Amino acid sequence: MKFTAYERTLQGTGASRRLRHAAKVPGIVYGAGEPRMIELDHNATFFALKKEAFHSTILEMDLAGKSEKVVLRDFQMHAWKPIVMHVDFQRVDETTRLRKKVPLHFSGEENSPAVKTDKCLVNHVATELEVECLAAQLPEFLTIDLSAMTKGVSLHASDLKLPEGIKVVKRGTLNPVIASVSIPKVEEEVAPVAVVAADKGKAKPKKDEKQNKK
Repeated sequence: MKFTAYERTLQGTGASRRLRHAAKVPGIVYGAGEPRMIELDHNATFFALKKEAFHSTILEMDLAGKSEKVVLRDFQMHAWKPIVMHVDFQRVDETTRLRKKVPLHFSGEENSPAVKTDKCLVNHVATELEVECLAAQLPEFLTIDLSAMTKGVSLHASDLKLPEGIKVVKRGTLNPVIASVSIPKVEEEVAPVAVVAADKGKAKPKKDEKQNKK
């Protein structure tokens, strides 16, 4: 994906506030050289952030007539308004080794024994996974095949078969669950309760003549 950035000379809270009032987003690009303060068009940035590829692929940034390869490192949104407050980018090249969270796309669960045979549900526990690889190998997303899922079995990060050169970032001994199988709860049918009147079948007592006259 391509986007255009502009050099920013003024810094500070006041300068950033004025940029936002002018529908601009303050930002910074760092790595492989001197950090540079930048600004971007707010609306273009806002809608770019809604695209999955903007978060997980190598981006081409046009800055001062020069094209640079970067990745999105961080961004901040307003607490309750749909306003992008700040964006951070990192310069990369083919030799840059990255750690980046990549979206997970699931497929094949409808053909798994867990679903077809045992009528279970397959749960997508994780929606993204942090991986380490060279910038040139960074995938836009990872496709997870769930066609082999069976009842009572969970898929962990260590079970994934990733493309060559890509490995999962481990946090100690943690081996996060990517997908799991659960048995759907069967609602018990409640039999209708027959309400029998205590005096059912008994004739109501007739009022005597005196009561009728009253």
